[in-house]
Amino acid sequence: MDELGRMSVDEFRQSPKTPVIVILDNIRSMHNVGSVFRTADAFLVEAIFLCGYTPQPPHRDIHKTALGATDTVDWIYFQTTAEAVAAVKDRGYTVFAVEQAEGSISLEKKATDNPKTAFVFGNEVEGVDADVLPLCDGCIEIPQLGMKHSLNISVAAGIVLWEVIRSRVHGS
Repeated sequence: MDELGRMSVDEFRQSPKTPVIVILDNIRSMHNVGSVFRTADAFLVEAIFLCGYTPQPPHRDIHKTALGATDTVDWIYFQTTAEAVAAVKDRGYTVFAVEQAEGSISLEKKATDNPKTAFVFGNEVEGVDADVLPLCDGCIEIPQLGMKHSLNISVAAGIVLWEVIRSRVHGS
C-alpha cells in the first residue's frame, strides 16, 4: 500500500470529501450495496444513505464486495427514501434521481451550479420509487445505445460517480 501511495483508514476519514451523497432506495442485493460502498470510497464520496430494506453493514456479503469500504465511507440508515431526500435537501444538496423518466436529462448534460449533489439509485427491478421522484430536483439518465435500457445499480453508480468526478477534476 505504501508503494501505491494509498491512505490509511484514519487519513481517509480525515481527508476532504467530494460533496456527493449516494442514496440507495430499497436495494435488494448485498453485493450491489458492497460494490457501491467500494465505488464511493474510490471517489471520496461524502456518504451513503441506505433506505428502506436496503441491507446495512456489517454483513459478510456486503463486506465481500466492499473490501473494507464500509469502514471508510460514512453511512446513515433511513426508514424511507423520502426521509433521506429531505435530509440531504436540509443540508443544501441538489437531488437527482437516476431514472429514465419523462423530462429526464442525459447524465453528461446534468445542469446544476450546486457542487453539493445527491443521487438516488433505485431498486434493481422497480427503479426509484414513484413517490420519491417528485421530491427530487430532477432526473438524470445514463445514455444507452443497445437494446437493453437498464444497468445493474452498482454499474450505474460507478458511471454516475465517475462522470461527476471527471467533470469536476477535468472541468468538462
